Amino acid sequence: MLEQLILENVGPATKMRLDLAPRLNILTGDNGLGKSFILDIAWWALTRKWPSEVNQKLTSGKKAVPSSQGKATIGFSFTSKAKREEYESRYSRQDQAWTGRPGRPGNPGLVLYAQVDGSFSVWDPARNYWRKKGNIDIQDRLPAYVFSPNELWDGLIGEDGKPLCNGLILDWAGWQKENRQPFKRLISILETLSPSEEEPIRPGKLTRVGLDDARDIPTIKMPYEQEVPVINASAGIKRIIGLAYLLVWSWEEHLKASELLGMPPTEQIIFLIDEIESHLHPRWQRTIIKALLDVMKKISKSAKVQVITATHSPLVLASLEPIFDNKKDAWFDLDYESNNKRSQVILTKRDFELHGDVTNWLTSEAFDLLSGRSIETEKILEEASFLLNKNEVSKDEIQIMYKKLVKALSPRDNYLFRWRAICEKRGLL
Repeated sequence: MLEQLILENVGPATKMRLDLAPRLNILTGDNGLGKSFILDIAWWALTRKWPSEVNQKLTSGKKAVPSSQGKATIGFSFTSKAKREEYESRYSRQDQAWTGRPGRPGNPGLVLYAQVDGSFSVWDPARNYWRKKGNIDIQDRLPAYVFSPNELWDGLIGEDGKPLCNGLILDWAGWQKENRQPFKRLISILETLSPSEEEPIRPGKLTRVGLDDARDIPTIKMPYEQEVPVINASAGIKRIIGLAYLLVWSWEEHLKASELLGMPPTEQIIFLIDEIESHLHPRWQRTIIKALLDVMKKISKSAKVQVITATHSPLVLASLEPIFDNKKDAWFDLDYESNNKRSQVILTKRDFELHGDVTNWLTSEAFDLLSGRSIETEKILEEASFLLNKNEVSKDEIQIMYKKLVKALSPRDNYLFRWRAICEKRGLL
């Protein structure tokens, strides 16, 4: 498991330290404060390659560079089987690269990274790990499998022109025709990741979508009984079936490679996910974290699993309240602070407290909003509260404000009831 990240002079903060939990780690914060950056750093620390370095088609996952002049370091530690590995890399401006101590890197297990733009990255200890020849480290294997959004669906081709992965469409169709373990695993994972029991994601029959496409295209059986080709599915469903396929493909290929090498399957899986709620309906956002943790158990009952994910969704945080365990989980919040002397980004490991209603999460440290209302309504309520706090106020002023509140709020709004009751008690209405 990834235990620690310590960053100095790299990223939005001058210094940043994360002491990660062994099961679930949640990253929150406004746009541009470093959530995706932390996930990129975590991937690099575990694999020693930036995603866009492996696949130049990616627009994300770029190499991190120092924020300013002076020394820049990335420190990290992780457990490799029963051994704890510690590293510190320093940025060499002359080489324009992150350097560290020589020697074969540790084996962190299977590492998966789902990026928000639909790209996916996989590092497999059985297929991507360095090997030794005498005292020399040799990396003659592919450094990682990094898919652009299109390559995930249509297949990944190596530099030598040989296929590295058939892609979702061909693999799914092949698995379905054979009806063997990969397809059964895919069915189970799709069922677990479905938004609800009433709206299960189920594979339909294979189909053809046109005369100029000879492929058998998988379909999804919708709740209204129509079978929709996966290439025509909604963005949310595409995100989930892409995730499900990545999990099945990565694990099946890892098992095959491990068997060929005569080695046992990995005992650790680390899953990095950027904006886990991306494209998902609020109903789905309330179930996705628990579903993902359940899915990881189905992938391997014996392997330890660590999830590190970023979110902008108060519904995702509210959904964690029944399952969050302070011994196994952690919440990290990024904030922007500005005063007369300096402006800076600060990372805080916050205590996870129960907030109940999702509106309370909007006004929590995670999102720092004044309310869950529109900005215009929020301003009207501020004016209404200010009016009641004035030493002298006329009935005409109250009447004008009352009309504004009636227009802006639902007739059943608690604030409207309370404001009107105070006014009536003072004889102003």
